[in-house]
Amino acid sequence: MSCIVSWIETFSSALLVPLIACIAALIAYWQWKTAQNKLKLDLFDKRLAVYEGVTSFIAHVFQTGKVTDDEVRAYMQATRNAKWLFSEEVASYLNSIYEKAIDIQAYRAQLEGVPVGDRRTELVNKESSAKKWLVAQFSVVDEHFRNYMEINH
Repeated sequence: MSCIVSWIETFSSALLVPLIACIAALIAYWQWKTAQNKLKLDLFDKRLAVYEGVTSFIAHVFQTGKVTDDEVRAYMQATRNAKWLFSEEVASYLNSIYEKAIDIQAYRAQLEGVPVGDRRTELVNKESSAKKWLVAQFSVVDEHFRNYMEINH
C-alpha cells in the first residue's frame, strides 16, 4: 500500500509543476490580450477625437459658409497628432483640408475692397469652389477613417 501512496505522491508532484506552469501561461496570455484590447481602445479614443475635430470643422463651414481663425486653430489642435495615429495618406488628406480652409480665408481676404467686376467674380468662384470641395468632404471623410475606427477583438 505504501508503494501505491508513494507512486501517487510522485505522480501528482510530477504533474503539479507542469499544471502550475500551464495556468501561469494562461494567465499571462489573458493579460497580454487585455493589454492589446486596452491599446486598441486607447487608440480608438485618440482617433475618435481627431475624427470628431475634422467633422466638426467641416460641419461649421457647411453651416456658416465661413472659415474663421478660431475654427482653423481648433482644427489644427484636433489634428496635430494625426501623423502618429494614422497613415501618411490620412495625414496628407487632413492637411489638404487645412490647405483648402486657408485658401478660403485667403480668397475672402482678397475680396475685401475689390469692386464688382471680373477679378471679384474670379475670387468668388475660387472661394465657392473651395467651399464646395470642403463641404463635399463630409461624405468622404468616413472612407479615410474607416480602417482606423474599427475595434476588432
